[in-house]
Amino acid sequence: MEYKTLLYETVERVTTITVNRPKLNTLSYETLEELKHAFLRAKDDPETKVVLFTGSGERAFIAGMDLKEFKLLSALMGKVVAEKGQALTLLMESIGKPTIAVVNGICLGGGTELALACTMRVASPDAKFGLPEVGLGIMPGYGGTQRLPRLVGEGRAMEIVLSSEPIDAQEAYRIGLVNKIFPKESLMQDSMRFARKFSQKGAISLSSAMQAVHYSLEIPLEQGLKLEASLAGLTWDTEDSREGATAFMEKRKPIFKDK
Repeated sequence: MEYKTLLYETVERVTTITVNRPKLNTLSYETLEELKHAFLRAKDDPETKVVLFTGSGERAFIAGMDLKEFKLLSALMGKVVAEKGQALTLLMESIGKPTIAVVNGICLGGGTELALACTMRVASPDAKFGLPEVGLGIMPGYGGTQRLPRLVGEGRAMEIVLSSEPIDAQEAYRIGLVNKIFPKESLMQDSMRFARKFSQKGAISLSSAMQAVHYSLEIPLEQGLKLEASLAGLTWDTEDSREGATAFMEKRKPIFKDK
């Protein structure tokens, strides 16, 4: 598929998906479809271990939806649009590989909601996060009201959603929304180095650990422990686990083959 609103590149097992639209990388119907294809492509590509997700230029990651396309929706069409965005976020969460949102500048509305669907988020010091929908007479529909409380707690999430006011990178880091803040001039380079921490790990153990952590917030502790035990057992019966033990004994870095 040839992308019209995205850039897609894989280097050293790290795939970078970049939203590339005029007017602050706003989301269009076409962009949502292309993002679905791009994340499915990364999921199925054995050469991709980690995904970096970002926006082109220095001003914006994603500044929300393209209001020219999404204004004046009926209740039914509004629900359809929300479900389309939610399906994308669920896909992003379920590719079985770490996804890192690299937030450069403005990250509002649907941009924040897509960033929330990533495994981790890093940002430049001038990044701004927010869910302005209530101030526009609507509300978040791509999962913002569900994922934000899981990350920062209900009270802080309520303030962000209901006030419609953005927060800066330092505040996002303080409340746990952002994992790292990197200098603007080296944001992509530092993000790539951060990604390589994970791309050097075995794919089976990465995916299994991500699954256990993800479901820890959705199921009772006893069920979570059973899931953890089952997944841990599967990781022990792999070539990678044997390589890991051997490398530890030999005091060298393991060379995983994702088997």
